[in-house]
Amino acid sequence: MSSAEAGKARMSRRSLVRGLSLLLAAAPALSACSEGFKPLYGVGSSSAGAEGRLARVDYAPIPGRVGQRIRNELVFQGTGGGGGSGDALGHRLEIALKESLTSALVRVDGEAASQIYAVEASFRLLDVNSKKVIFQGTSFARAGFERFSSVYSNVRAREDAENRAAKVIADDIKTRLATYYSREA
Repeated sequence: MSSAEAGKARMSRRSLVRGLSLLLAAAPALSACSEGFKPLYGVGSSSAGAEGRLARVDYAPIPGRVGQRIRNELVFQGTGGGGGSGDALGHRLEIALKESLTSALVRVDGEAASQIYAVEASFRLLDVNSKKVIFQGTSFARAGFERFSSVYSNVRAREDAENRAAKVIADDIKTRLATYYSREA
């Protein structure tokens, strides 16, 4: 064995020993973490899991076409389309939207070649009995679309962008509510 090969063998043994000692040192911390992790949509020992709780939230109507899309998506994701019954859990979700449209890629003649639709959804989860806010947050989504010479094409492109943004908002809110419910259990 040459001196270079012997040096590599010592280095590999040394790195192996370091790795094993690091693993042994981290083992107690890693075992403690396993008790803290729970599946997000799993069932808790005392009550229904986050998925069951989401199915019983009362989703307040949201004004506008995009608001209706967000609410419908939340109801469908939470209940499979059957609608929520807020009585069982006693929680109501209220959402307020702020929408904006920004022109991008403006041509020399002043017409926009594309636009960006943005929506901000402020939500709050209320306890129905006490009317107290128990969880709140804000979700954002942006979706770009191209502008064409056809009016119909522009309307359709904007609606598609609004639908994509509404889906992103609904997914985010559902995930945040599920996280809240999984921590509460």
